[in-house]
Order: sequence, then structure tokens, then C-alpha cells
Amino acid sequence: MFTIGCHLSSAKGYSQMAKDALSIEANTFQFFTRNPRGGKAKPIDPADVASFNALAQEAGITCFLAHAPYTLNPASKKPETREFALEVLADDLQRMEATPCQMYNMHPGCHVGQGADVGIRLIADALNKVLRPEQTTLLLLETMAGKGSEVGATFTELAQIIAQVELSDHVGVCLDTCHVWDGGYNIAHLDDVLEEFDRIVGLDRLHAIHLNDSKNICGAHKDRHARIGEGEIGFEVLTAVINHEALRSLPFFLETPQDNLSGWAAEIAALKAARL
Repeated sequence: MFTIGCHLSSAKGYSQMAKDALSIEANTFQFFTRNPRGGKAKPIDPADVASFNALAQEAGITCFLAHAPYTLNPASKKPETREFALEVLADDLQRMEATPCQMYNMHPGCHVGQGADVGIRLIADALNKVLRPEQTTLLLLETMAGKGSEVGATFTELAQIIAQVELSDHVGVCLDTCHVWDGGYNIAHLDDVLEEFDRIVGLDRLHAIHLNDSKNICGAHKDRHARIGEGEIGFEVLTAVINHEALRSLPFFLETPQDNLSGWAAEIAALKAARL
């Protein structure tokens, strides 16, 4: 089965997100757990969760991806910023258990001049404080583009974070096609990139794909998403991603710039037509 969806607004709850997904022929979706710039999360409504569960079971929606706010930076040099990240991560992971066995994605963080090694240690320290043996949620570290002092722009940095996490069985990776392209991994040579990922991180750690085109040339380290087929990566390469034997069973999430749901509906239809 081809599992594909896009990033949706969570303002009206889980049930509405499922309805929005189904309206564009999607069978999964992604959403922010709270305002992407931070802030307090809305209380979870048990009735909404129950309604979502019933709708998802009927429609065949088996997974979704929750996304942490962008403001989280467990690698910051400021103690108060690191503490905020810990509070949000712990709260989000607890809230995720209202919908068990799902995935939670986060940008690893920025070392802000302290150096990648320090950033890696701080990120791992944060995960060691918030992960719990009994949790059912899988936390995913996203591949980054290498903008500024971002940590996680190389597979080696992601592997080094995971190696320092005590409960590493609760940690995986979400590969963003725009980010790895902007980070210097030429996914036009997909086999080579995946072989490198497997050697350094392990393909068993890869649990989701952010499927995005890029406005930038490979290696630009800028992170600017483009619509599918309208960027430098191109439709042919992105269809190779969705059809690759090592990736085709994973869920794919569009984060392309669209004005409304119809834009994502068109992209999903085109990608379904290209699915082998």
C-alpha cells in the first residue's frame, strides 16, 4: 500500500484532520503538536480522539506523524532554552500516548557556535531525560539541510546522537528529501545515498519520508521547499524515491508550499499515478 499524505492544520482536532486527509485521497497526515513557534498545546479531547479512531479504522488510516514546534532547541547554549525544549518534549510525548503507537518528529537542534560535538551531546542528553521505557511513541530525528549551525545535516551526526541515547529503540529517523538534497546528498543517485545511510545509521532506523522538492541546487544548505516537480530535485527523482524498494513501504508526508488542500490533492494524485 502507498501511504501518503500532507501536513494539515490541527486546529479542529484529530477527527477533522482525518476528514481533511480523506478529502484529498490521502491515507495519512502530519500536524504540529502546538503552534510551530512554540506555546501551550490545546487540551486533548477524548471524544475527538474516539471519533478519530473510529474514522481511521473505517478509512484505513493506520499512522500519522506529529511534528514538534520549530522553536525547540535542546542544543542551545542558553539553559532556559534547553529547559523549554525539555518541557515541550516531555509534554508532547505524554500527550502522544492518547493515540498510541504513532510517530513524533523533531528537528534535532542548533549548536549556535558551541560546535557539533557539544550540540550532539546536548541533544542526546535531552532525549535521555524525556524518553520513557513504557512509551509507545517512536521519536524521529529529522535530516537537516545544514543551515546555520543545525545539527543533523549529516548521517554521521544523526548516528552519533542515537548512539548516545540510552533508550535508542524509541528513536528513529525521518528523511526529508529537500533537506538531504540541500545538505549535499544527491538523491538523483539514490542507491548511493541509501547505501551510505544504511552503513552509517541503518535503514532499520528510517521510519518516514518528508517528500519535498527544493528551490535550491544540491548542497546549498538553505532549506527552501518547492512543489513536487517544480524544484531542482524534479519529479523523476522524487518518483524514484517513492518507488525504491527500500523506501516504498514507508509513509510519505508532503510539506510542499500550497495555498489550499486542492494543491496537495493534485500532488498526491500525480504521485499515485507514478507509483509502480
